[in-house]
Amino acid sequence: MTNFSSHRVRVADGVELHASVGGNGSPIVLLHGFPQTHLMWRHVAADLAADHTVICPDLRGYGASDKPAESSPDIYSKRTMAADIVALARELGHERFALVGHDRGALVAFRAAMDHPSVVTHLASLDVLPTLDMWDVMHGTSAAVGFHLYLMAQPPGLPEEMIAASADAFFGYFLDLWVNDPAAIPPAVRAEYLRACRAAVPSIVADYRASAGVDVEHDRADRVAGRTLSMPVTVLQQDWGAALGFDAAGLWRAWAPDLRHIPVTCGHFMAEEAPAEVTKAVRDLLTR
Repeated sequence: MTNFSSHRVRVADGVELHASVGGNGSPIVLLHGFPQTHLMWRHVAADLAADHTVICPDLRGYGASDKPAESSPDIYSKRTMAADIVALARELGHERFALVGHDRGALVAFRAAMDHPSVVTHLASLDVLPTLDMWDVMHGTSAAVGFHLYLMAQPPGLPEEMIAASADAFFGYFLDLWVNDPAAIPPAVRAEYLRACRAAVPSIVADYRASAGVDVEHDRADRVAGRTLSMPVTVLQQDWGAALGFDAAGLWRAWAPDLRHIPVTCGHFMAEEAPAEVTKAVRDLLTR
């Protein structure tokens, strides 16, 4: 990304993350979603860097970051991936920071905010539900929209083999289906997303597999204990909750007492389709 420097930062034993860092001021960490890399933040990050230090990592298992083997369910748990982000920020000199996540990155951001409330000052989530709620609302024929969640939840072997055999078609399907304005993801950017995903099939599947197992356990333990998010939270979301028959804002409010829920009229890749709206929401969040 223009005017951003590239870093490789050790965050755990044998794991380094790639991150692009730019700007100067109070820190904001931006976490990408699927099937993308930190490049999805190119517009939002450039704007925020005018008065903030902006850190855009590739998550563990994605992009240019390390992709450890799935030797246990915890390797790609959101708890582990969240600890990566806290360690990354600390190594870059930031003990506290605002956190914005999209899709998979939003699940990591949610877990970071739950596990490290003294570190995460503000939280923004783009177009996702917390893991426990996501599985609770997926049922009947409406769950067909999330077929990839069920595919990648299966035991190791078959999902990786099937996806690797037709990786560009698989990952490209979501890039095409979930975007309202195809011009928001130019051919060169799309090609980079596909290249990165081809090189990361086992770790991407492991990330999703964790969300059907250990991540649910962590969310459920928090719900039973009555733990909630202590910081200001903004959620930007398409209106797919109403379309699928549930109250997305209500589900989020159970986790976030200080919530601002904003419907957004665009496709799933809102940081690329509606960057000005996303940036405004993040800036507004930081004033709370």
